[in-house]
Amino acid sequence: MNRPLISYYGDDFTGSTDVMEALASNGVETVLFLKVPEGDLLSRFAAARAFGLAGTSRSETPEWMDVHLAQAFGWLKTLDAALCHYKVCSTFDSAPHVGNIGRAIEIGRMILGGGPVPLIVGAPQIRRYTAFGELFAAYRESNYRIDRHPVMAHHPVTPMREANLLMHLARQTTLTSALIDNVELLEAPRPRDAAILLIDVLDKATQAAAGNLLWNRLRRDSRFVCGSSGVEYALIPAWREAGLIDGKPAFRDAGPVERIAVVSGSVSPTTERQIRHAEANGFAGVALDPLALSRDEGGAAVAAAVSAGLKVLEEGRSVVLYTALGPAADRGGELDSSAGARHRLGRALGRIQSALVSRAGLARAVVAGGDTSSHALGEMGISALTLRMPLPQTPGSPLCVAHGGPVDGLEIALKGGQVGRDDYFSMIRAGRP
Repeated sequence: MNRPLISYYGDDFTGSTDVMEALASNGVETVLFLKVPEGDLLSRFAAARAFGLAGTSRSETPEWMDVHLAQAFGWLKTLDAALCHYKVCSTFDSAPHVGNIGRAIEIGRMILGGGPVPLIVGAPQIRRYTAFGELFAAYRESNYRIDRHPVMAHHPVTPMREANLLMHLARQTTLTSALIDNVELLEAPRPRDAAILLIDVLDKATQAAAGNLLWNRLRRDSRFVCGSSGVEYALIPAWREAGLIDGKPAFRDAGPVERIAVVSGSVSPTTERQIRHAEANGFAGVALDPLALSRDEGGAAVAAAVSAGLKVLEEGRSVVLYTALGPAADRGGELDSSAGARHRLGRALGRIQSALVSRAGLARAVVAGGDTSSHALGEMGISALTLRMPLPQTPGSPLCVAHGGPVDGLEIALKGGQVGRDDYFSMIRAGRP
């Protein structure tokens, strides 16, 4: 099979690297572009069998999607991959006014084909499960229905109030929908007359059955699919059975570096624990004012943050600069009083990180926060990412290599707010899982 196996648009940057990790760590060479490639950039990755385009639609309006998603899907269509995937967060957090998954599906069907759109969200590898149409996600050592999840039920922008995914989607689109639940999937799935077809994934058996159904039957009617990285995890066994991919490649540990810089716009309690763990293990913490950064027209707040970060790095220590230390420090209500403030904050953190990397000569860095990463990396001049080292113990936020721009060759990790163990930042500095 000479055509690419899959292309995808990620609705934020951390989710986009999550898909790249799922594919590349299972033998599917993958490149993730941060914008539609120009010149000879695409040809540099001619051997790739999967192509991603990292986006920001998770934090954008339906009106923004009408323009930008249509352009993105139009470019992905030119790659002629066997499947084209609109990648959403595995916690499915979205709303009619922001990150509208229903509207994204409507646009994808219009450009890539009007057949039933398979929807796969469950991914046991990252502790996400769907059963009888309801979504469950892990937090620390326990699993929760998503509307009772300690983090996602209280997300600062798109709190999840409904665990039934088709009911949640019905508030975002008028497209019809149907469910193939985890019991029927293992017996004999029946055809459905619906525009969206949610397929349960609860465990390895249902995951393999979902991938087989998608690859061998459903893509005949539509090559457009929606879902989390559970789409790729489901397809891997089907591709292996078809002889399209071989065994897993071996990745060497990246090895330790003396210093790294972390910038964080996350208010998650998971990230709070990671920051506190880092401070207890040699990192210096620098608290930033998110309101000042979001209003930083003259650049004074960014300059002050860079100066504070460089002072730590020049002492030979790693630094984590953060805008919040957990939910109690969330100033999202104040940010939301000014249109575009969250986007401006993300871009400011990107400028801070870019300056720290270039002026301190750093080889490795981290950006924490899904929405933060999407807007921060746009300020760093990076054109593409490839996988440097998967993190099997904390999948979803691997170590990547940046291509293009002033930070070419930088090793960088993009961490979603709810992803990772407490020692995540120390693990990235050590360069081994």
